[in-house]
Amino acid sequence: MEKTFRHWKKQSLTKLDQSKKGSVDVEIRHVVLLLNGCEEFFTTSSCAGRIILIEGAPDKSDVQKQNCVWLFVSHQKCRSDDLISGLTGSSGSAVLKFEPLVVHVQCRQLDDAKLLHSVAVNSGFRNSGITFGKTGKIMMAVRSTHGLEVPLSFEGKLLVDHEYICFLAQVANQKMEENLNRIDRFYQNLQSALSTRKLQKLQIPDSQDDPPGLETDTGVKPEDMKDKMKRSRRKKEQEHQTDCCDNDSGVVPELRECLDLFT
Repeated sequence: MEKTFRHWKKQSLTKLDQSKKGSVDVEIRHVVLLLNGCEEFFTTSSCAGRIILIEGAPDKSDVQKQNCVWLFVSHQKCRSDDLISGLTGSSGSAVLKFEPLVVHVQCRQLDDAKLLHSVAVNSGFRNSGITFGKTGKIMMAVRSTHGLEVPLSFEGKLLVDHEYICFLAQVANQKMEENLNRIDRFYQNLQSALSTRKLQKLQIPDSQDDPPGLETDTGVKPEDMKDKMKRSRRKKEQEHQTDCCDNDSGVVPELRECLDLFT
């Protein structure tokens, strides 16, 4: 399994970026580099979080990102003028969205996924989860729930006024700021968790019993020392029995004194 994981990681990191942007977002590049630099993890997809204004077809009430026009997108805070400008000339159904960070990470073992999940949840990404693939792949998705989705136009007709668009821009910017703060916490917490686990692996547990073959300071093995002590105890017991008996007749001294009274 270890060899298979290394093969998956090499294959994933050497293939071309298939995202619309074609590269890792600057805001999370340090996070991606940290994860991919660990032998336990590698990222399969990521997005730092974004504010987007998308438009679907005029005859569609819902907007799907796969079949839509991107009117505006930013991985940083936006201005209300950017949104109003993006809505100009829109003939379909426009929706303003804020999407928080999402990072998909393949993990070597379940314990690795649990560690990453704990770090993500403690950093504010409480919608994170672990999934298992049929081929044995263990995936951890770093996700959050503080999104935003508001329809602004339908069939080219603006549904709200400019004042409300300014308000939405402020709300989206607040969510983006919180998202960036959570990314910083996640990076710091991940560094700390990885360092702690590395130190724990370096520690050697104490053993109560000496391992087999270990010699003492005198050069005698513990098992040989135990045999020697047993032989010494048996010898003392034999000597004690000999002292308690008469060497000539085998009669105990106290019994001899009693028999002398009748002679």
